[in-house]
Amino acid sequence: MNKAIMHINYAETAHCLIGNKTIDDICRMAAEIGFDGIEFRGNPPKELEPLGFREYAEEIAKARKKYGLSEILFGIHMYKCSDSDKEAREKDIADAIEKAHLASEICGTTVCNTVASTLRSSIPSAPPRGYEFHGSAVATEEEWKLTVEAYQRLACEAEKLGMKFGFETHPLHIHDTPEQTMKLVNLIDSPAIGVNMDFGNTVYFREHPSVEEAIDLYGDKLFYTHLKNSSAIPGTGNRIGTPLSDGEINHRLYLAKLREVGFSGPIGIEAPRAGDRRYFAEQDFAYFKSVYSSIYSI
Repeated sequence: MNKAIMHINYAETAHCLIGNKTIDDICRMAAEIGFDGIEFRGNPPKELEPLGFREYAEEIAKARKKYGLSEILFGIHMYKCSDSDKEAREKDIADAIEKAHLASEICGTTVCNTVASTLRSSIPSAPPRGYEFHGSAVATEEEWKLTVEAYQRLACEAEKLGMKFGFETHPLHIHDTPEQTMKLVNLIDSPAIGVNMDFGNTVYFREHPSVEEAIDLYGDKLFYTHLKNSSAIPGTGNRIGTPLSDGEINHRLYLAKLREVGFSGPIGIEAPRAGDRRYFAEQDFAYFKSVYSSIYSI
């Protein structure tokens, strides 16, 4: 059985903000709904900023044990891994390696989500949401080289720890499309580096493979998934987030394909929508559980 992971954004009021909640509250919420674990951010929420990563991880480990959660994941990113500033780049790499060691030691983390540097087009006319104009489309040979080298260093440590890092398929990064993500993974060439498939991000590109084609492309490098949904806003080129059951992505098809290829990694559920996020978590988990159960009982 795959582990069902609650993305931390179900427990946030906005990005990196948890309001008046505590780590204990968040872990209790995930357990009450039925999740097996949580994907936390790699930095403490703004309300807990005085905490260093060790103290943050210790708070999570304590609450994990209290509520019986089996999996704790983190988003450990290297936003400066292709930066021309060597000092900033080295600090970023060292920080990611330190967090990997602490996450493994304190929380028993075995899988992490990751993203590399943000890359935007310098052309003034490039639309901010025209993702085809950014990310891998503007990455230089030097940025490819530096990203590969940085992640090879992280991979070296991850292999020793028995950890895996999955690049989230995400606009504005070198690993934005499925094809470019696999190019990066293959260049790094480590058993510790693979893909976090977020098809909810992939659909923001006008040209993209189907769910089934993407899963086949990733093969045994698929380590983790993010499930979320959206619908196109006619005539705008934009999309609006929806419940997992209501958008254009058919998650029954998605989960059936994961079963077909024997995917055994964690399945993360994500809800980047404003409003009553506790309700969204319950709603999306109920849909996921219903579909997952029907597919795996066949």
